[in-house]
Amino acid sequence: MMQNVHLAPETDEDDLYSGYNDYNPTYDTEDLENDTAFQQAVRTSHGRRPPITAKVPSTAVTRPIATGYGSKTSLASSLGRPMTGAIQDGVTRPMTAVRAAGYTKAALRGSAFDPLGQSRGPAPPLEAKNEDSPEEKIRQLEKKVNELVEESCVANSCGDLKLALEKAKDAGRKERVLVRQREQVTTPENINLDLTYSVLFNLASQYSANEMYAEALNTYQVIVKNKMFSNTGRLKVNMGNIYLKQRNYSKAIKFYRMALDQIPSVYKEMRIKIMQNIGVTFIKTGQYSDAVNSLEHIMSMAPNLKAGFNLILSYFAVGDREKMKKAFQKLIAVPLEVDEDDKYISPSDDPHTNLVIEAIKNDNLRQMERERKAMAEKYIMTAAKLIAPVIETSFAVGYDWCVEMVKASQYVELANDLEINKAITYLRQKDFNQAVQTLKIFEKKDSRVKSAAATNLSFLYYLENEFAQASTYADLAVISDRYNPSALTNKGNTVFANGDYEKAAEFYKEALRNDSSCTEALYNIGLTYKKLNRLDEALDCFLKLHAILRNSAQILYQIANVYELMEDPNQAIEWLMQLISVVPTDSRVLSKLGELYDSEGDKSQAFQYYYESYRYFPSNIEVIEWLGAYYIDTQFCEKAIQYFERASLIQPTQVKWQLMVASCFRRSGNYQKALDTYKDIHRKFPENVECLRFLIRLCTDIGLKEVQEYATKLKRLEKMKEIREQRIKSGRDGSGGIRSKREGSAGSDVSYVDPLGPQIERPKTAAKKRMEEDDFADEELGEDLLPE
Repeated sequence: MMQNVHLAPETDEDDLYSGYNDYNPTYDTEDLENDTAFQQAVRTSHGRRPPITAKVPSTAVTRPIATGYGSKTSLASSLGRPMTGAIQDGVTRPMTAVRAAGYTKAALRGSAFDPLGQSRGPAPPLEAKNEDSPEEKIRQLEKKVNELVEESCVANSCGDLKLALEKAKDAGRKERVLVRQREQVTTPENINLDLTYSVLFNLASQYSANEMYAEALNTYQVIVKNKMFSNTGRLKVNMGNIYLKQRNYSKAIKFYRMALDQIPSVYKEMRIKIMQNIGVTFIKTGQYSDAVNSLEHIMSMAPNLKAGFNLILSYFAVGDREKMKKAFQKLIAVPLEVDEDDKYISPSDDPHTNLVIEAIKNDNLRQMERERKAMAEKYIMTAAKLIAPVIETSFAVGYDWCVEMVKASQYVELANDLEINKAITYLRQKDFNQAVQTLKIFEKKDSRVKSAAATNLSFLYYLENEFAQASTYADLAVISDRYNPSALTNKGNTVFANGDYEKAAEFYKEALRNDSSCTEALYNIGLTYKKLNRLDEALDCFLKLHAILRNSAQILYQIANVYELMEDPNQAIEWLMQLISVVPTDSRVLSKLGELYDSEGDKSQAFQYYYESYRYFPSNIEVIEWLGAYYIDTQFCEKAIQYFERASLIQPTQVKWQLMVASCFRRSGNYQKALDTYKDIHRKFPENVECLRFLIRLCTDIGLKEVQEYATKLKRLEKMKEIREQRIKSGRDGSGGIRSKREGSAGSDVSYVDPLGPQIERPKTAAKKRMEEDDFADEELGEDLLPE
């Protein structure tokens, strides 16, 4: 009977799970078939059991019963459940009644102990997403729309407005497709309104940035009219801004007021900004009283610099002096909200503290503070210069009042700048004495103000050609602030004026070391190198300047002039052509181009530029003379007459122009006109020998009787000339000793200096920028009168 019971072999005495398959022999079923009492009990109790519904072999499998005779039979339970330990369909059912599930020995049925089921292998892979499902397609499309909106915003921040607009349009198209797909799959309530709002808002913003105002307004209207969107009233501010750019001020005010009505009062800062926009729009429309109402409300609720400045402008336009004063006081009372500079000075030698201070000394927050402070100073200075001439009987009294108000405010440092502006105002009124007196007040001030005042004084004296005084104040400015490039430039100018070019170059170099962006010093050092004939270095300076100031006519001319001095006419012509594109009506540049083409032998191009120069400035004798000579060379003497006639009008005491007119008449065959012209010249200049000779020749050719008269006059003039020469010769012989003592005197050796000839080149002063006839712009690109 035990042959069908599989017991674990006892191969290991220490087996923890041994004994689980052992059972009590009392439960042996060997003789149950022969046990009459058991069989009777089975037969008599079987009818009282419930009927068998099914034989389910899922949990219990029949096992063979070994009888005492060794036979193998399957004994099923009364319910059809196979007995524990039985064999059914060739599978052995475990004896669950005497052992724990899963704790069988390895030898049993040939399986290893595996309570965690690791022998079954890895878990099956997760079920793959179905990308073709409508929900997944909607998710992917929504993700793509968000990416396009982000890319559009990034492109706008990088300045690529066209790309930003294209991305915004693409996002709009895909968002509409997304809405249609959502409507087909889900109910309309599930549409992502936030995504639709962001797409439309970004599209309107990009339209506005690209100045497509009509499209932007239409897009904003779509958002505003949709009741499903919240807080759309704020967008009316953007619509008002667009109308303001279009100068449609009435609609701008309308939309600003609509936005103001729809924004709750808890948003105070936004409401203040909208009211400021309304005030600015009223100023643009000339409704200053309405602008004053809005700006006064702002200054009483949340004062700021822009509103204060605009309020002063409004009162200035109205002409209310007292209100201008009050508005100025409100402006300088606006809190700056900027940390003091002492915060960035280390109070101790602690290295950690010093590192922190160095880190924050020029960080973004510090730069923002500087910009805010500079903006405040700009508004206050502009307002003071605006109202000073009108709030009192004279501008000087008005400036004094503004200075006193500023001294009593948090902007004490601006008082000195206002005083310097007062001096500049005197200069504009050409009251140089008052300007000098005002600037001299600063000689005992602190070094920064003293240096600025001394720099301006040096400039004033330089303009008046008082180089000694200019040098004195330039020295004072340099001593007060050795790192002031304006002071060093003016000092170099005074040394340049005295002819010490090497020393002047040193001052200009020092100014450039202190401020590499000082274009005045770089320009002047280029002029200095020209004077020293160091043309390559001069060319380098001017080319550097050209890289900084691309369209400066002075620099372009200097480069062309240096190339001309280096005997490179082709390069000179090329740079002069660039100069013509900047100043197309400058006659001196046109005549210089004509001169260069003439030297190259290109008469036609030379004529073109000389003629253009004559059109813009018909009083240049050199140009007139060249044009007249050109027509004579080309055998068009009639056309040359008008040029020589103009020259005779410009220089009526010069007989050669009238002789040229007569000569043109004679060459063209108009002898009668030539004779009349020569007679007229003879009446004006009776001692002109050349005129008499031409008269004699013409009268002889024509056969006139006046020929004898003119011949007699010619002989008399020639005889008088011989007597004069003899007297001069005898006088020289008799006064030889006296002349030796008077060596160096002018005498008869004084030579005529052509006023149109080369002029002395001077460096640029600190404010003047004008063209000399020789170098087009020989004055220095010097320092401005405004204080540093």
